[in-house]
Amino acid sequence: MRMLARFLGFVFATATIVFLIGAIAGSGLIYYFSKDLPDTAQLRDYEPPVTTRLHAGDGSILAEYSHERRLFLPSSAIPQLVKQAFISAEDKNFYNHVGVDPEGVMRAVTVLAQGGRHVQGASTITQQVAKNFLVGNERSIERKIREALVAFRIEAAYPKDKILELYLNEIYLGLGNYGVAAAALNYFNKSVNELTLAEAAYLAALPKAPSNYNPFQNRERALERRNYVIDRLIADGYATAEEGAKAKAEPLGVNPRVLSPNTYVAGYFAEEVRRQLLEQQSEKKLYEGGLSVRTTLDPKMQAWTRKALADGLVRFDEAHGFRGAMNHIDISSDWGVTLSAIPALGDVKPWRLAAVLDVTGDAARIGLQPGREKSGEVARERETGLLPAEGMRWSGRTPRSALSAGDVIYVEPLAGRAGQYRLRQIPDISGAMVAMDPHTGRVFSMVGGFSFDQSSFNRATQALRQPGSSFKPFVYATALDNGYTPSSSILDEPISIQQADGTYWTPENFEGGHGTGAHPLRYGIEHSKNMMTVRLAKDVGMPLIAEYAKRFGVYDEMTPYLSMALGAGETTLLRMVTGYSMLANGGKRIKPTLIDRIQDRWGKTLYRHDERQCIGCDSAKWENQLEPKLIDKREQVLDPLTAYQITSIMEGVIQRGTGVSIRSVGKHLAGKTGTTNDAKDLWFIGFSPDLAVGVFIGYDRPRSLGSHAQAAQFAAPIFRDFMTVALKDKPDTPFRVPPGIKLISIDVHSGLRSSGAGTILEAFKPGTAPPDSYSGGGGPRQLDTPHDVDQQVGSGTGGLY
Repeated sequence: MRMLARFLGFVFATATIVFLIGAIAGSGLIYYFSKDLPDTAQLRDYEPPVTTRLHAGDGSILAEYSHERRLFLPSSAIPQLVKQAFISAEDKNFYNHVGVDPEGVMRAVTVLAQGGRHVQGASTITQQVAKNFLVGNERSIERKIREALVAFRIEAAYPKDKILELYLNEIYLGLGNYGVAAAALNYFNKSVNELTLAEAAYLAALPKAPSNYNPFQNRERALERRNYVIDRLIADGYATAEEGAKAKAEPLGVNPRVLSPNTYVAGYFAEEVRRQLLEQQSEKKLYEGGLSVRTTLDPKMQAWTRKALADGLVRFDEAHGFRGAMNHIDISSDWGVTLSAIPALGDVKPWRLAAVLDVTGDAARIGLQPGREKSGEVARERETGLLPAEGMRWSGRTPRSALSAGDVIYVEPLAGRAGQYRLRQIPDISGAMVAMDPHTGRVFSMVGGFSFDQSSFNRATQALRQPGSSFKPFVYATALDNGYTPSSSILDEPISIQQADGTYWTPENFEGGHGTGAHPLRYGIEHSKNMMTVRLAKDVGMPLIAEYAKRFGVYDEMTPYLSMALGAGETTLLRMVTGYSMLANGGKRIKPTLIDRIQDRWGKTLYRHDERQCIGCDSAKWENQLEPKLIDKREQVLDPLTAYQITSIMEGVIQRGTGVSIRSVGKHLAGKTGTTNDAKDLWFIGFSPDLAVGVFIGYDRPRSLGSHAQAAQFAAPIFRDFMTVALKDKPDTPFRVPPGIKLISIDVHSGLRSSGAGTILEAFKPGTAPPDSYSGGGGPRQLDTPHDVDQQVGSGTGGLY
């Protein structure tokens, strides 16, 4: 007994000493690793990088921008099913442990020792939060110790729901998705509240190794892991056996959401918004700030704009013939694989790439570019069709003379001809088109070229082009605002300007000739007379015209050369449409915008385009107070009476002048054609009372579009086609006549009062109406010298038509 007592005493003493040594060593170890542990307080103000989303004017999503695709959800917005799935998969004792789960550690070790395939990680959700936010991913014993210590601190500082919220929003879930909200949306195109048991289980299966459970490349492993999570949910009492069996019988059902501005053929629009956000908000806010951006885009109008411009560019291009196949491939083996490797433009549908398989008789057999599976592999199906002679009629050639086996071309289905196609080619010519609300500057649609996939250069905002005769309305508006009337008489006769080098610049009308004598001012716009315009500009003074051009935002600083009156300067389409909008809205300054409002992740408004004040709009309820009143402080850049006069004159462009092809729209429209020297650019800009639209076409490296090319022939029809669709269901609203305008019946050719045939209602300001006997000279003077010669510094080329 004594020996036993001594032995037990020895054992106890030894154990005590070992315990004390271990406690001291453990305390020292904890002290050592705790010296520079990160502060968990930073989790309290956690703001993860969140996706910025662009919304169209109707609220639909246009585009998303992010470094990490994530949508933040507070714990209260995450459904219990999703929480339970992740807890069962990753940390079943989450609500019971204090940061580290001894049972989980032992279970993982046991399963591993037994050679099990399903290993539930020993790290708790809290430890994963510590690793992801504070400790890092280094694989070492030291990191694991620090991770555990930080986990204890997190558990002491934060409630379980906060820890779970951090985890479910931060965790990477594959395919570029961070957090459960983004994953639900991009795997299943659902919100988290719509996920089924099987879908929630699949998302919960991903944190362990997202790439191992890729739904396309490792489908079987993904199903196996998902079903394992379903079993854990059943074992933990979160689902019944019957619910689990039904869920496991379901396919993965992954249907990745494809979100692209090409959905609305709005690549140029979205990219312009992105550039503006970078300038206004910074790169960090754009890609990490979770901004909600409401844009001005009208999806329907954007599609109409794209179609009208593309059709116009194709019309011009096809009129110049077929340039040949865009590529050539070997079709001796599987042509589908080879053809699929050629990049196809994604925003030119219904056009498709095709390879010519053989040419027989008057038709070519073609193979259409196959699609790709969600895994990225080329689809196995091979689709063929027929390109008949009718589908190549525009080229003036037959399939046999123009094509050979292996040629790669674009085709489009022939309407009403199943399996038959029409030959297409990407136009060499390019251009741009913009539609805007003239009262607010909100850009409804913008197309900056034929295809954004082909070229991201936005010709509506980035291309500096000569506006040609489309600038003339600003010259005439300046004159009308400074003493001229629509009946003022101007000579359409030659004029020569001596330049700095001693030579003479003698502008000519598009149609040439020696002029047609004196005409009312209106005639110069309706028929785009260069000689009348230069005489008018010389009399009004180019410095004054330059000032008005600046007011309208067409140029920042315009060199006061007379050639600039014919549109020899360079500006952008967006600036020109904005300037015309100010003519349409009665002369009020507007700022063009693609963005209505920007809000941060918490809903605070960072920017709003509409700067008007609303008096009385903040009343909580109606108590018979005065009606709310909008205070419009926009600057008046032009007399409203002048704005109506030039609008009325530009109506004549469409009724009798160079834009007469647009008259078929059947609505009140005003506008002006523009053709530059050598026809390097063709323009048409115009408006209805509530919609301003501009279009230009030209080569990216300016060259002549042809000796006989005119805006009336190629640009005006694009405007016409768009307006026909855009105004189809709109009432025909006349332009609003401002108070003070007097409408008098005059002869359109002479400007004299008349009530007979060939008369129109002309708009006059008070006291400027022509007398009953009118001899011309309603302006400051009648420009009646047959061949004026004047000294002018500078030179340049201007608009012709």
